[in-house]
Amino acid sequence: MKSFRCVGLWGTAFSLALGCAHAQIVDTLDPALRSRIDRIANQVLEIEGIPSASVAVVKGGKLVYTHAYGQAHIDPPQAATPAMRYSIGSISKQFTAAAILLLQEQGKLSLDDAVGKHVPGLTRGSEVTIRQILSHTAGYQDYWPEDYLMTPMMQPATAQQILDTWAKKPLDFEPGTQWQYSNTNYVIAGVIVEKVSGQKLMDFLGGHIFHPLGMKSVWNSDETKLTQADATPYVRAALGPPRLAPKEGRGWMFAAGELAMTSHDLALWDQSLIAQSVLKPESYRQMFTEIKLKNGQGTHYGLGVDVRDRDGHRSIEHSGEVTGFVSDNEVLIDDGVAVAVLTNHTSGGSEQIAQLVSSTVAGTGTQTEAEKQALALYRGLQKGEIDRSLLSSNLSDYFSAQTVADFRDSLGPLGEPLTFSQTGESLRGGMTFRAFRIVYPGRRLTLTTYTYPDGKLEQYLISPAN
Repeated sequence: MKSFRCVGLWGTAFSLALGCAHAQIVDTLDPALRSRIDRIANQVLEIEGIPSASVAVVKGGKLVYTHAYGQAHIDPPQAATPAMRYSIGSISKQFTAAAILLLQEQGKLSLDDAVGKHVPGLTRGSEVTIRQILSHTAGYQDYWPEDYLMTPMMQPATAQQILDTWAKKPLDFEPGTQWQYSNTNYVIAGVIVEKVSGQKLMDFLGGHIFHPLGMKSVWNSDETKLTQADATPYVRAALGPPRLAPKEGRGWMFAAGELAMTSHDLALWDQSLIAQSVLKPESYRQMFTEIKLKNGQGTHYGLGVDVRDRDGHRSIEHSGEVTGFVSDNEVLIDDGVAVAVLTNHTSGGSEQIAQLVSSTVAGTGTQTEAEKQALALYRGLQKGEIDRSLLSSNLSDYFSAQTVADFRDSLGPLGEPLTFSQTGESLRGGMTFRAFRIVYPGRRLTLTTYTYPDGKLEQYLISPAN
């Protein structure tokens, strides 16, 4: 494997040589779990037509696995390695939010400050708060809602030009009454960080976050294009082949999507979120707490992060997209599990990989007896076999020779599921009802069962998931 020099570029002129490619390779996983993760990534890449992915896994609060899949460069072909950087897009926003929280801890600002206190001239700047811009409840219009790069954005811009054009328009809604994603909010936040701290945003982040956490690969891709030693970005028109992606003009991604790094270094950040090692506990509480609108409705968003429930697991997450790169970062904060996935194509596969891997890692060693039984029956049916001693007379009648053959012929070709997990349980008709989700790349199935108190199954039905 060819080794690349890891170089960090935090500001316009600041660069630092740091380590080699092998420093990005981590593998302390159980081989069986590693095999499942590799299978998830490889299958999603194949189905979605993604050239490459870089994946990092945190388990038990520690970085345990990094691996790269596919081709970082298509022509000439070059395999992806864990040492290669990818742009992380809007995952950058949580770093900008963290910078604001650090400044609040230093007593230099408050989340409840009006933005106009720090950036004059913005529409209703005396009413909109910093908390509202960080949570996308401010009303400032998004300057880049499109999922492609428009011609004007190929030319350079400044933060001030973006604010003059989009943050001085009438608000799209009354502050605090709606949630609407807006990159403009984070340009405002980045300007506030620079004005209050007296430093460039990247220098502030470098000194307070990147350097202390050992995130040595971080690169400001808004200032300087990634190198040949990094992943190449690709786009696709309709169902056509991957093409080299154009590059945004300098300045457009400031504070909202400028960061590039390895999945290894993004996972170091995830470790710090789990350990709460950079900010004070109160800052993390504010960052991870779902913002409510004035009518009490939830937004599923905190400060720079999505706040979700994934089958009973609290997830602090965010996706990111810039031209030719798509990423996803899932942190099951209470489980000590995180998965960072970076890809070099404008496809949605990164989120699918991250969610499948995180649920697989979080579920390791915790399979219930009901899940074990249901999965064993599933595997048997894939071969055209069923243990009738487990079935009630009604269910045994249901599983005629033809029904068993239909299960075999339709499920057998799918192979081993990526994940097989129970999603619900209730009582009905003197029995226990259970629902299970069976996941393959590009396909999800639902299994429902009824079980009598003596353990006999009265139902075992599989259908496509809604």
